[in-house]
Amino acid sequence: MQMAPMLLLVVVFYFILIRPQQQRTKQQQKMLALLKAGDRVVTASGIIGTVITVKDKAVSLRSADAKFEVTKASVTEILEVSSES
Repeated sequence: MQMAPMLLLVVVFYFILIRPQQQRTKQQQKMLALLKAGDRVVTASGIIGTVITVKDKAVSLRSADAKFEVTKASVTEILEVSSES
């Protein structure tokens, strides 16, 4: 009977902390898999740019007159999907 509160606490932690983080990670991985040239994206540092090339672990972006190469993991959101096939 003394283990019941501890077990309940573990279950609550799983559903409030662990499971949502796992779902966000899956969504991020799915988004990065769909990333392609021409997409407008936002990086974790707030840079908005257009994807030029996608490599294994890096993405080249063009923002205004600058060209950046950032890690794929730093891309947090796709603003516009390119219309190219």
